This record gives sequence, structure tokens and C-alpha cells, in this order.
Amino acid sequence: MKRLLLTCLAVLLILEEWLWEKLTALGDRLSVWLHLRQFEQWLAMASPEIAMAAFLLPILLILPIKLGALLLVSNGQILQGIVLLILAKLFMTLLISRMFAITRAQLLTFRWFSVVYVSITRWLGWAHERIRATEAYRQVINLKHLASARLAEWLRAG
Repeated sequence: MKRLLLTCLAVLLILEEWLWEKLTALGDRLSVWLHLRQFEQWLAMASPEIAMAAFLLPILLILPIKLGALLLVSNGQILQGIVLLILAKLFMTLLISRMFAITRAQLLTFRWFSVVYVSITRWLGWAHERIRATEAYRQVINLKHLASARLAEWLRAG
């Protein structure tokens, strides 16, 4: 049972790392495409209160979409509700990670935020260290590299 749990956690960790990397890259591209660099530079220099508002805004914007997904599920449109919820979660993660990257310094001036951030970062570091030390994690990483190589071959051939 422990091995199964560690394998699932390893897969989730790799998926999280991959998603974070892809969403960060997408956020960078969208920022350029939407000509947001000047706004982001302004936000990076804004007061901590404005930074906090910018950080919390994506959560508030996504809330009605999540409620809509719940409404879909409650009306029997389960697949549509789940898809909408997943898309909302991905979009929210993209926005929050982008806002955090831009406003991190200002956000950490709030004592409560700093305490929460340090606690979560420590716990995640500990968990990642434990999972990365497992054979399951190494096997999943090897599988990921193999899949990436096969995909690259397929794209070159096609």
C-alpha cells in the first residue's frame, strides 16, 4: 500500500512540476502577446496592498466559473462541469503563479503571508525530498524522459 501511495505521489509531483513549467511559459507568452509587460513592471513596483489585490483578483474572478461548474454537475452535465472546473483551475493557477512571480517581494512584506509562505515552502520541500528519494519517482522520471524522446522523434518524423 505504501509503494502504491508513493507511486501516486511521484506521478502527481512530476505532473505538478510539468504543469507549473508549462503554465509559467504560457504566462510569459501571453504577457508578451497581450502587451502586458508595462503593466507587469508597474505592478512589480506597486504598493503591497495593490500587489495583494492583484494576487487575490484571480481567485475572485474564477469563483463564479467554479460555481457554474458545480451548477452543471448538479444539473446532470457531469462531464461538462468537470471539464469547466479543470479549465478554471488551470487558468487560475496560471494567473496566480504569474501574479505571485510579479508581486512576491511586496506580498512577503505582510507578516501573515510570509509565515504562511515559509511554512508551505518548508513542508513542500520536505515532501518533495521524500518523494524524490523513492524508486517510484525515479521510474516515473525515466518514463517521462522516454515519452519526451519518443514525442520528439515523432514530431521530427512527421
